[in-house]
Amino acid sequence: QVALVESGGGLVQPGGSLRLSCARSGRTGAGTTAWFRQSPGKEREFVAAIRWNGGITRYSESLKYRFTISRDNAKNTMYLQMNNLTPEDTAVYYCAATSLNLITGSMATPRFYDDWGQGTQVTVSS
Repeated sequence: QVALVESGGGLVQPGGSLRLSCARSGRTGAGTTAWFRQSPGKEREFVAAIRWNGGITRYSESLKYRFTISRDNAKNTMYLQMNNLTPEDTAVYYCAATSLNLITGSMATPRFYDDWGQGTQVTVSS
């Protein structure tokens, strides 16, 4: 069974940056992991995903110029670097994982992910 633990959330001012981490245990090397986010009253939204073999990535079109996803194979950890944050980025950010090497066309679909973390709150406010 895969365990996912997110960290790095917090309160940041508009225009600031944060880096989220998702530590993965129980699976190494293969599979796909992703970030989703959810704000109160809104549906869960895809942010970005990465395939561990080869580092193939996919981003939400609206976020790709400010957010960067990466992974460290040695640490079995995925990251999300978020820059130039706005209040609209306020949400709980969730890490998700699957053992499948998803094609990019499937990476944004939540039902393809079997394991989810508890989430980390990101609040962008002055």
